[in-house]
Amino acid sequence: MIIDSHHHLWDRTLSQFDHSWQENEGLEIICRTFLPEHLKPMMDAVGVDKTVFVQTQHNVAENRWVLDLAGEHDWITGVVGWVNLSSLDCESQVEEFKSHPKFVGVRHVVQDELNDDFIIQEDVLRGLGVLEKHGLPFDLLFYVKHLKHAVTVARRFPNLKFVIDHLAKPDIREAKTDGWIENLAAAANCENVWCKLSGMVTEADWQNWKPEDLKPYVETALEKFGAERCMFGSDWPVCELAASYQQVFDSLIYCIGGVSDAEKAKIMGLNAIQFYDLKI
Repeated sequence: MIIDSHHHLWDRTLSQFDHSWQENEGLEIICRTFLPEHLKPMMDAVGVDKTVFVQTQHNVAENRWVLDLAGEHDWITGVVGWVNLSSLDCESQVEEFKSHPKFVGVRHVVQDELNDDFIIQEDVLRGLGVLEKHGLPFDLLFYVKHLKHAVTVARRFPNLKFVIDHLAKPDIREAKTDGWIENLAAAANCENVWCKLSGMVTEADWQNWKPEDLKPYVETALEKFGAERCMFGSDWPVCELAASYQQVFDSLIYCIGGVSDAEKAKIMGLNAIQFYDLKI
């Protein structure tokens, strides 16, 4: 079974959500509505069986909207939503959504926080403790500058599973690894930290990237985390800025070409099932 562990959906006609970020220069191609009926044909074309939606809004209303969509489309097997980690209402929010069998994790857009130390603030740490108590994994949406904090939170909450989205967005365009490899390796030393092989094409040269540009970063992640803690994610529709769903899928298959069939099965699906405890 092949599972896309990381995609998004949004409906620009819904006024309760903030989609203004899509209106920035250069993002015109994704400044439109993306719904399950747009994704399913692309999944079918490459053989993806199930998916996990990942949040885009700091708004619990998005959780409700996508959980409704997941009820209509059985192939959306998991929803990584949002709760307000720094709020005293965090636990009541977790309790509301955890009761839904497809609510499988939480994410916050840490990369956009003005405070680079957001994730280690005491009120946020208290919220992560709530997630640990309830057994809900947390997606770490980091830039490289935040990656040093992965060790801090992983050690503080050894029974909470974390996954680093998009390899923490290394500078693939300039083929740089400064500050990335050492902090990725430190994170990988914590057994409760995993890594998504996702979001790479938009960190490369959007117009001229090649699968060969991504391969060193994938190989580093596999070296540090092993095939047991890495998983495929498309980052659709954000990936459309640089590549089609098919191109993202094919490029990862190329990059993991040296692994065994058993390891490939883990990366392409089994690990997502284990990490998010998906009910397949």
